[in-house]
Amino acid sequence: KLGADELNYASDIDVMFVADGADQTVLERAARRVMELSRGSFRVDANLRPQGRDGPLVRTADSYDAYWQRWAEPWEFQALLKAAPVAGDEQLAAEFDALRVERLWGRAFSADDLRSLRQMKARVEAEVSRKGLTELEVKRGRGGIRDVEFSIQLLQLVHGHLDPAIRVPGTLPALAELSAAGYVDSD
Repeated sequence: KLGADELNYASDIDVMFVADGADQTVLERAARRVMELSRGSFRVDANLRPQGRDGPLVRTADSYDAYWQRWAEPWEFQALLKAAPVAGDEQLAAEFDALRVERLWGRAFSADDLRSLRQMKARVEAEVSRKGLTELEVKRGRGGIRDVEFSIQLLQLVHGHLDPAIRVPGTLPALAELSAAGYVDSD
């Protein structure tokens, strides 16, 4: 949400740390310090990184790219829709972003990818329902923020490899582009 300028009351900031391959111990220590300082103002989460909590906190751009090519799940590409460099070395940020864009849009979104995202969404909905929050939760409940974002992101993933105009990170700008391109009715 940070990369799309869409932080809201229920947002955490998902972060991914990219480095040039220097001493991993020093880089991890620095990344943990950044998270510690950030947590004074925001909820910060680094678990969207490859392999989640079990994966290294800091990776090179090439390491991210290798992961995306071989093991990334469709939901990880969905998360990359809003990713944006926010601090650090500009050249490294540009390299990382170019790889992200290439992996995100350089392939067609398959029927298997669609099934995988639908299954994941069904699991989340079942969890919300089990807690009795389907009609109450603004973020994950029926018709909530996640439903809107999910629908828009799904259309972007399905059509974005062929239509650069809809490759925008923000939800409302993406919806406007999807409408202008005829993927959704403007009403």
